[in-house]
Amino acid sequence: MKLASVLRRALVAGAFLAGAVFAGASLSSASADEGFVTLTIYKAGWIIGGSGGGGVLTFHGRAYPLSTGGLDYGLVFGGSRTVLQGRVHNIWRPSDVAGVYAAAGAGLAIGGGARAIVLTNQKGAVLELSGHQVGLMANVDLSGLAITMR
Repeated sequence: MKLASVLRRALVAGAFLAGAVFAGASLSSASADEGFVTLTIYKAGWIIGGSGGGGVLTFHGRAYPLSTGGLDYGLVFGGSRTVLQGRVHNIWRPSDVAGVYAAAGAGLAIGGGARAIVLTNQKGAVLELSGHQVGLMANVDLSGLAITMR
């Protein structure tokens, strides 16, 4: 009987501890915030391509200027301008948006077309962006986008 009582108390304590750990993890995620991002990205290339541009993060009613730059490698041909808007989730402060976002993708734009993308950086910030692309661009590539605060 004594062993069963000790085992029961250990199970209750373990369940309580696990509940506290999971509650703390969900509280830290719950305290994360979100903002609104607008980016304009210019892209050009032939096999190896590059991109650059800028934008704005709106967070807690303040605007923070952003710069973007990147490198594409694969089948890249042409040039385009893409304007993206959307939300950024899982940030605690504006600087959490800064970082390197990686993606693999394929696309074709002749004249104009719609674009949507979801990216995550090393800090856990999640960008959900959509917009339009104008230009002549064909790509099947690995690409990286770096966002910095200006």
